[in-house]
Amino acid sequence: MAEILLLTVAPGAPGAVLPALEFLPHRVRTMGFDPSSLVNLPSADLIALDARRDLQSARATSRLLQVAGSAAPLLLVVTEGGLTALSAEWGARDFILASASPGEVEARIRLALAKPVMVGADEPDEAISQGNLVINPVAYTAKLHGRTLDLTYKEFELLRYLAAHPGRVFTRTQLLQEVWGYDYYGGTRTVDVHVRRLRAKLGPENDQLIGTVRNVGYRFDAPKERHRPRPEPNSGRGPSRVHSDHLDDAVSASDQAATVTSIEEADFDQVTATPSRLDL
Repeated sequence: MAEILLLTVAPGAPGAVLPALEFLPHRVRTMGFDPSSLVNLPSADLIALDARRDLQSARATSRLLQVAGSAAPLLLVVTEGGLTALSAEWGARDFILASASPGEVEARIRLALAKPVMVGADEPDEAISQGNLVINPVAYTAKLHGRTLDLTYKEFELLRYLAAHPGRVFTRTQLLQEVWGYDYYGGTRTVDVHVRRLRAKLGPENDQLIGTVRNVGYRFDAPKERHRPRPEPNSGRGPSRVHSDHLDDAVSASDQAATVTSIEEADFDQVTATPSRLDL
């Protein structure tokens, strides 16, 4: 049983929009198209958008959902006449005719909720460790400095994929394909929204882990270990090596000066000891 959020301006029960929902066990909650309410949507497994009549308003609503970064897949409820207006710009996972049978609606909902097949799904489910960040793909947990991060499913998958390829730059289109799946038709704005939320949860001291490459995309910048210079060993009983070198130079210069002085004194003694011609 799934939690379905039905966006419609039509009065009445959800069955007035999609009659087959009356025969299915899913919990359905209805809301209007008010743009202010789309910013903080209630949690739902699937969003069904009523696009039977006002296609222009429905399309504008679908674009607002993309900007808001909604993680729930979008299912369009349309008529046969509205099929010609559908395109990838709607950002919908799938569509369903309002006259569809309960079996078809159930199948559409099941396929829309299915997790997309990841290109990197054959990667081993081993923990990813990058500095103080530890990601456990089996338990779907990410810990930073021992603190568990409160991430949504897409935020976790985005962080996991970037951290598994440190230093590699991915375009927004590549991240949509790898994290959201090839069947996702949303715009690249979705990636920017999730990156911004992910950085906020990492905190100001660690948001630089996700680097931005201008006009290209994003990459994971592995934390660099900071090495402090090791001080020279000094027991405190004598000068350091640097001071010792200066002292050695000073002693050497002193020895040379003493040698020159002794030679000069020896020559002077020799001169004074030799009698001059005048004495003879």
